[in-house]
Amino acid sequence: MAKTKKEKAAPEAEEAAEATGGNDKSYQELIANINPIAQPLAPRKLSKKLYKCVKKAAKLKQIRRGVKEVQKFINKGEKGIVVLAGDTLPIDVYCHLPVMCEDRSLPYAYIPSKVDLGSSAGSKRPTCVILIKPHVEYQESYDECVEEVSTLPKPL
Repeated sequence: MAKTKKEKAAPEAEEAAEATGGNDKSYQELIANINPIAQPLAPRKLSKKLYKCVKKAAKLKQIRRGVKEVQKFINKGEKGIVVLAGDTLPIDVYCHLPVMCEDRSLPYAYIPSKVDLGSSAGSKRPTCVILIKPHVEYQESYDECVEEVSTLPKPL
């Protein structure tokens, strides 16, 4: 009987988490876990805008997800915003991507959580890198994100 009660309680907890945005941690708690190379880190407001833009792009299949796929399309010359998760370990997995973005003058920014990045892309799996491609359906929010990401201070 105890097992059936636990099974019933779990869906209720999941529904409560979805209603609050899917994440119990605050922005400050997430920042405590980021890598030392996570510069430029998007502030809270910009992070929310980027999550929304990723969500819109994912609905229209206008994203590239994962290090291998993003790297391949950056090399092919595809344009867009590169969003990197700041809490990815080991750093060696994706530390070459900011250099590639700077070489091709693509805007990029770090956000605090790979779990949130994956969930905003419509996946249950955490994602460390996403490339958002431009599209007419969400052009206004995309342009706003590009403008704000471009104004972030670049690391030395």
